[in-house]
Amino acid sequence: MKAILPILLFFSLISCENKIENTKTDFPTPFETSNKTETATYEQVIDFYIKLAKEFSTINIQTIGTTDSGKPLHVVTFSSKGDFDFKKLATNNTMLLINNGIHPGESDGIDATMLLFRDLASNEIKTPKETIIATIPVYNVGGALNRNSTTRANQNGPVEYGFRGNAKNYDLNRDFIKTDTKNTETFTKIFHLIDPDVFIDNHVSNGADYQYTLTHLFTQHNKLGGKLGKYVHDDLMPLLQDSLLNNGWDITPYVNVFNSPPENGFQQFLDNPRYSTGYTTLWNTVGMMVETHMLKPYDQRVAGTYQLMLNMIAIAEKDGRKIKEMRNAAKNAFQQNDYYPTQWQVDTTKASNFIFKGFKADTLTSEITGFNRLKYNREVPTETEITYQDYFKAYDSIRIPKAYVLGKQWHNVIKRLDLNKISYTELKQDSTILVESYQIDDYSTYTSPYEGHYPHYNTSVNMSSNTKEFKAGDIVIPVDQPGLRYILETLEPSAVDSFFNWNFFDTILQQKEGFSPYVFEDTALEMLKNDTILKSKFENKKIEDLDFKNNWYLQLKWLFKHSKHYEEAYMQYPIYRITN
Repeated sequence: MKAILPILLFFSLISCENKIENTKTDFPTPFETSNKTETATYEQVIDFYIKLAKEFSTINIQTIGTTDSGKPLHVVTFSSKGDFDFKKLATNNTMLLINNGIHPGESDGIDATMLLFRDLASNEIKTPKETIIATIPVYNVGGALNRNSTTRANQNGPVEYGFRGNAKNYDLNRDFIKTDTKNTETFTKIFHLIDPDVFIDNHVSNGADYQYTLTHLFTQHNKLGGKLGKYVHDDLMPLLQDSLLNNGWDITPYVNVFNSPPENGFQQFLDNPRYSTGYTTLWNTVGMMVETHMLKPYDQRVAGTYQLMLNMIAIAEKDGRKIKEMRNAAKNAFQQNDYYPTQWQVDTTKASNFIFKGFKADTLTSEITGFNRLKYNREVPTETEITYQDYFKAYDSIRIPKAYVLGKQWHNVIKRLDLNKISYTELKQDSTILVESYQIDDYSTYTSPYEGHYPHYNTSVNMSSNTKEFKAGDIVIPVDQPGLRYILETLEPSAVDSFFNWNFFDTILQQKEGFSPYVFEDTALEMLKNDTILKSKFENKKIEDLDFKNNWYLQLKWLFKHSKHYEEAYMQYPIYRITN
């Protein structure tokens, strides 16, 4: 097995030897000095953390990698012991990573985390002893630099904020598998450096109106699977809800509706691997998004995000060892299975019920369109028992192979395997291997561009077993490694966010060689004369398919496809499975 060389991280490190006791008033944030109406600029955020790191030995700031904006990503870490060696710390500590500003217009987490780290450093709040807290203070740097006051049309503050798209106008919360951006490349390095047990991604929601300031979006528990998934659903979510209620904050699951009253009930959002918590699930990390409510005042949203992170830290401190044990068990669990689920749907036989605190939803006639429109009446709060469909089940799966074989020419895929610490071996010489081979049978394609791609979906394949010659330098990727789930989700073409569905292999979908009808007529005639079985199939198809019978070109094309001249590469998926 090829050992992947450690990625060299060029970083600057700023900390101090002696902690200086200061109160939080010595480190005011732009949020506070603006009477809690403004969010910090990118420059103000980084300057703030640099100052904290200079004053407090428990705070560290470093730069890792770069972004599409040309500016680096920063990681800020709080360690009560003043130790910042992640590999050493991960052994006996719970590692918690907070991501902010993936959508810089949703800036609540940026300001809340600045307050959190300052208060931790200055002992204004209880500091965890066995939990290391790291944050990416602003992930979408390019978007944060592109400030305005108008693009968040439905949001109540702050005065100015960043833009959703990054410097190349990518939505970074769709990029965790395809990795089109330098931001995501660097995030991947950071993620595997820290290897978080718990991950929090701070957002602001866009949807219905209701009483809550806070909503949570934990990774789907059935998809996370095993004891870890059960812990998230049965223990962690109730713990967080109860602890927040004790602090005067109510919270609900993310309200996954569009132009429909949530009182009608809704289903949990399915976070596929393109999303942050879907990606972290592939590494058995307990992931959640915080989604504050866009219509609530900005100061309330920041305060709620602060309290939620504080309570999650307390839970991580209490349950950290148990979480690490379940993560380690989960890493081994999938290796014991024969099949891996690739497609999920709501399980209609199960659901959760709870009291939802909303507002009365009225249907009025629009003064603009003349059609019905939805309007919430905040003067009439409601409490309604609703059905929350938060159970999913797999409806398709693949048999887990022992390894995959990939040609060395697919460097765009190999690069992403390297970023994600996937181990593989290179063939030392040309080799013939018995493999399972996929022929792409059918697929659908988006008709509009989506995040720089025209992705495929509903992909189906035909499988066959055969021996194939591979070249020296081609790679063999065993699945028995920590990245098993990442390997299966990206290399199996039918998986939702596979490399195939993200257009990495579109060149195989175009036929490169064809035939000239007037020449191939003679070849086709010889084929039919010399192959009675082929001739029988040909005649039967003309009987069964009237379009085929009446189209001379379709007939010649069919015969060409059944000839030795038909190219093997067309629709041939270029990743092969070893099962023995």
